[in-house]
Amino acid sequence: MAHSTVGVIFSNIHDENIPELSKHRTMASIPFVGRYRLIDFALSNMVNSGITTVGIVTKNNYQSLIDHLGSGKEWDLARKDGGIILLPPYSNETDKPYTTRLEALMSITGFLNHRKEDYVVISDCDGVARMDIADIVRFHERNRADITMVYHEEDSVESSYYITLEPGEGDRIKGLKINPDVNGKGKFNLYVNVMVMRREYLIDTIQNAVQRGFSSFGRDILAKNVDTLRIFGYRFKGYYAGISSLKKYYQHSMEQLRREVRDELFGARDIYTKVRDSAPSKYYDGATVKNSLVSDGCIIEGTVENSILFRGVKVGKGSVVRNSVIMQDTVIEDGATLDCVITDKNVVIRDRRHLAGCEELPYFVGKGRML
Repeated sequence: MAHSTVGVIFSNIHDENIPELSKHRTMASIPFVGRYRLIDFALSNMVNSGITTVGIVTKNNYQSLIDHLGSGKEWDLARKDGGIILLPPYSNETDKPYTTRLEALMSITGFLNHRKEDYVVISDCDGVARMDIADIVRFHERNRADITMVYHEEDSVESSYYITLEPGEGDRIKGLKINPDVNGKGKFNLYVNVMVMRREYLIDTIQNAVQRGFSSFGRDILAKNVDTLRIFGYRFKGYYAGISSLKKYYQHSMEQLRREVRDELFGARDIYTKVRDSAPSKYYDGATVKNSLVSDGCIIEGTVENSILFRGVKVGKGSVVRNSVIMQDTVIEDGATLDCVITDKNVVIRDRRHLAGCEELPYFVGKGRML
């Protein structure tokens, strides 16, 4: 795998699905489960399969992403040849940032032309899963596919743009729909935005799209050619969490409080992230913590139940935090009560405040706010 496959990760695609958390950062940089960012899952899947060169396609708000990735040493990608390569949103032909996936691919043809690997694995950052990328590439080779698309059985979707697949005999895709009405109609096969193609075939496809004036990869390339291209579907059977809205972010965060879910997501293969040297969390007399994930550097004097606390969170005396996701360096002062709340970073909840949402509509507090 190390010498045959290069990775490409889109960091900003799907930002519009969760504007509350992507206002100040990319989709890739959204914090998840205490110490991770969404990009950690796609990046770790590639590294665990032996991929040593990964291009990160950026667009805007990527300062926090650069800070998180650093030199790439946490993923063993601090290399003289390859490693993590940030790809700006401009091509040699235009000074305007991309607006579609196809335009983004056009902007990185220089990167693709300079690589020597046989295959390209393309992934977005809106999905949380532990995948064996090497197995997907072997599936692609075995079927002599033009394109391999990874899908997962789902029963609902809230994204503004999604693709469903209809596999036929031998896993070849015989039907592909964009944004069909599927909610409430049982299980369907959702494309999870992970794709494999031969590098040279991808370059040829992009060049052909430019010549024909195409604008959409999904509509102009996939949907129009599903009968003529060898498009195969790889069914991913493991745990998959699609982060397609704030509601889904909250739902999948709460799932991590179940041990069987954590074991499947963080089990056999490691999920790597940026390591920060923080002091252990402190629990004062009278503090109560039940069924919660608490990161380093927290100070807890009150009650925390069924919640996820990121690094450096302070829960004051007499405060109660239930069913909530509290991000880094949030301060909850004495006597406050939070239930079904998501706070972004550096929030201050003042004394005796009462905030409550519900599972369908969690109460969200934006970055740096004081309530």
